[in-house]
Amino acid sequence: MSVPTDRPTDVEASILAFVEAKTKTSWDLGADIFRAGGLSSLFAMELVVFLEKTFEISISGPDMRLENFRTVTSMVELVTRLRGTAGE
Repeated sequence: MSVPTDRPTDVEASILAFVEAKTKTSWDLGADIFRAGGLSSLFAMELVVFLEKTFEISISGPDMRLENFRTVTSMVELVTRLRGTAGE
């Protein structure tokens, strides 16, 4: 799988496509996908693995909070932040 460019819209589109494919539901960027219900802990782990592999980041420690994964917008912010600090 090729890594999307650094533009937030590309990151957003990739994450949204993954979430919609896995849940078979359309989502708004700010919708709380976990509050909507029906999502398992297995889905949460698939989401973490997808983000790490697709965007070549490592999510651990304080970044492994549910707040970082509730919405597509929060996931884009997490990816953007971790990609920005990866080389530091």
